Amino acid sequence: MSKIIERIRQCFSESIQTKINAADLLCPAIASAAEKILQCLLNGNKILTCGNGGSACDALHFSSEMLNRFKHERPSLPAIALVADVATITAIANDSHYHEIFSKQIRALGQPGDILLAISTSGNSANILHAIKAAQDKEMSVIALTGYDGGKIPHALLNTDVEIRVPAFDTARIQETHLLTIHCLCDIIDHQLFGHGELSS
Repeated sequence: MSKIIERIRQCFSESIQTKINAADLLCPAIASAAEKILQCLLNGNKILTCGNGGSACDALHFSSEMLNRFKHERPSLPAIALVADVATITAIANDSHYHEIFSKQIRALGQPGDILLAISTSGNSANILHAIKAAQDKEMSVIALTGYDGGKIPHALLNTDVEIRVPAFDTARIQETHLLTIHCLCDIIDHQLFGHGELSS
């Protein structure tokens, strides 16, 4: 049992250290992303989210916090998780190609001024890269959550896009920090738009 507890403590320690390492590095990028989302919402636009596996869950998590609430009751905010429609995803994957499952939805649902929140720990997912290109074609901004060395995503982004790259090489640690990043974005959105989440002095 002691070895199991030791391993659990190691997981906690590694997660904590990853977040400490990321804090100073990522705060400016998270702030920039939050400002883009705030302006998008104030302009009457929406956020589309996408990812694979655990990142798909993060995409769903963000959209649910926007549509429902984060910590406090407030008006619903427009967000669509492109991972949620199983019929559409499987139809596209079956009739076209899996790398088009998000980009085809973006071409149908995206509008100029919208934002794509694209999540990929490796930065190399073909369907995420196609989604980014489709969003840019629709004159949408892109916020990319990545890890490792960023993969191919940094080369696909425009100067006006934002990459939030977790400085880690372990998928679990990257995903944990992506979730914290999402919560930071939700907190800033609620605070700036509705005055919620005031920090005590």
